[in-house]
Amino acid sequence: MILIAPSIIAADLADLKNAVIMAEKGNADLIHLDVMDGNFVPNITFGFSTIKALRKYTNILFDTHLMISNPLKYVDNFINAGSDIITVHIEVCNAETLREIIDKINDKGKKAGIALNPNTDFPEWVIEMLDAVYLLNIMSVYPGFSGQKLIPETLIKMKRVHEMIKELGLKTVIEADGGVEENNIAEVIRAGAEIIVAGNAIYSKNDIPKAIRDLRFNAQLALKEAA
Repeated sequence: MILIAPSIIAADLADLKNAVIMAEKGNADLIHLDVMDGNFVPNITFGFSTIKALRKYTNILFDTHLMISNPLKYVDNFINAGSDIITVHIEVCNAETLREIIDKINDKGKKAGIALNPNTDFPEWVIEMLDAVYLLNIMSVYPGFSGQKLIPETLIKMKRVHEMIKELGLKTVIEADGGVEENNIAEVIRAGAEIIVAGNAIYSKNDIPKAIRDLRFNAQLALKEAA
């Protein structure tokens, strides 16, 4: 099953309420929330107070992606704001910190995720934690800005990590994040992605709910062809 996660960073940041409502009208599975701190990435978006404000407009699961330098310090705030999935970057964690973050998220009944930048190799010390991790976000663009083109080489890493997950018998899913659109979604799914984050492919369209439905149709078609 493929899940579609509209990324509201690509929407009108002055009207995120409407971005969330449109995602619900399109029957999105998740809403992807990119939190940027201007330190780990060269941009600033929004924080836990915005997520808390948006929470009342939908029951769709909030997929919060923390592109921040000190996730352990703030993870409780994002849990309390209503995030259902919280993903942190491996680049800002060591084994001890990552384990503490994962345990904190899971103990609160939420789901933990780990993200890797395009130039980051999958570290072996993470493998022992994967049974407690819901998703692996294999970034297909460099984080920090919306509207970038998918980096084809990232699909090689995505496929390799997906095969490793299968070999280990784990249930961790792959999330593809960055530059996914109708023209390349089949390649992304063949590489093992089960959660599709899409920003411009959805929010640049005049009919946002239809864009979500169209992306889902193409995803399901690609999934059948890959079977």
